[in-house]
Amino acid sequence: MTRDAKSFANRQADITSAAIEVFAEIGYYRATTSQIAKRVQISQPYVFHFFQSKEELLLSALEVSWSRIIASFREVVDSASSELLESELITAYEQVADSYHNEVLLQMQAQTMQEEAIQNAMRYGFGEVRKMLLEAFRQAKLPNPEERTMLFLARGMLCNIAKAIEMPELKEA
Repeated sequence: MTRDAKSFANRQADITSAAIEVFAEIGYYRATTSQIAKRVQISQPYVFHFFQSKEELLLSALEVSWSRIIASFREVVDSASSELLESELITAYEQVADSYHNEVLLQMQAQTMQEEAIQNAMRYGFGEVRKMLLEAFRQAKLPNPEERTMLFLARGMLCNIAKAIEMPELKEA
């Protein structure tokens, strides 16, 4: 990668990170590219040098958040024993949710958006996670892998809600 390409990629990543923060704080529909530009300390038109639209910026932010979760789960799946698989996946998700809270809030917002591209991004992310979990539970020969996968995803969503509304008792077993 050339120096210019690295610089472009770094600036694009900075803008995406700022977008994640702004979208999580005030919501995608209320956020403006001007607010995102201000967060990165660049001009608003410069944002469009990297992203053609605010929606494209959101899609980039969702890709970052899904990639982080998928990579975290992949690491566990590749290294955990069958006995510890589920508990280590839970720990991995809790670490991602704690460290990247804004990304979780962004995904929660995106779940309710009706734009086709955003729904496709969410379907892709959930689909990849579901497929990975199901395959991992099957390979670990855990009983009822389909149900385990569904419950894992449901528990994750409930944990997100509990964190978002500051109601930790929702995640207590």
